[in-house]
Amino acid sequence: MTNDLQSFIRFLSVERGLSRNTLESYERDLQQFVEYLQQQGITAWRDSGKTHIAGYLSQLKMLGRASATMSRNMVSIRALYQYLVKERVTDSDPSIYVDAPKLEKKLPKVLSIEEVEKLLEAPQPELVSGARDKAMLELLYATGIRVSELISLNVTDINLQMGFIRCTGKADKERNIPLSSIAIRCLTTYIHNHRMKLLKKTADEEALFIGHLGTRMTRQGFWKILKKYANEMNIENEITPHALRHSFAAHLIENGADLRSVQEMLGHSDISSTQMYVQVTKLKMKDVYNLAHPRAKL
Repeated sequence: MTNDLQSFIRFLSVERGLSRNTLESYERDLQQFVEYLQQQGITAWRDSGKTHIAGYLSQLKMLGRASATMSRNMVSIRALYQYLVKERVTDSDPSIYVDAPKLEKKLPKVLSIEEVEKLLEAPQPELVSGARDKAMLELLYATGIRVSELISLNVTDINLQMGFIRCTGKADKERNIPLSSIAIRCLTTYIHNHRMKLLKKTADEEALFIGHLGTRMTRQGFWKILKKYANEMNIENEITPHALRHSFAAHLIENGADLRSVQEMLGHSDISSTQMYVQVTKLKMKDVYNLAHPRAKL
């Protein structure tokens, strides 16, 4: 069963071209499912059934896993069984008889404009690392790109003269996003005055943002930087790597940006993903009303 799982992961990598992070997610989820089946005495896929899948999901629920985690596991399991049937490892797909857990729709956590300003002012731009951190944070808030997209940027993806970046997102979809004037200034300072000082191994490194090892910044490296500044500025709201992306979208819509433009800048394939930020702004409007209107609390 483990060999079949590894064959499936190779299939996703070669035939589907999924990212390393996505492949690791599939493998982690499905390895746990295989271990559960083996604990139930199942040694071949043909011997597994809908009761085993349902039992695995029940176990995840008992362990306190979020509905989003359970739903992701179900997606992975269905994809695996479809592959196994196609490859004739098993004759049937029991996952089609198991309903996916209902997702709890959670609105994204958005920072206030004041919190964003505190975070963006935290780095010390006179320092080499501070200039880099300032450029990263300003770029994230100016464009709303994902952290994975941020660290994947190369120097050639930045057009400071025209004021935009070229970003490659999910499914290798490319999009151009305009830059704010302050992001342009910070990027200019970082690229021209500080970036080369961070390079240690080779001056031929294409990456825009360089980590402490002298190579491309990692997700973990960025997360540590973000967490450090959030703690230094005593920002009460929990800040995740997606915080500036969510805030970028919500603040644009709050200030009158049209949904289609925000969708394009975020790289959402479905506008329903962008519409959740409208709900965020409506909730904020309600809070403002309740605080300000003299008869709101009567």
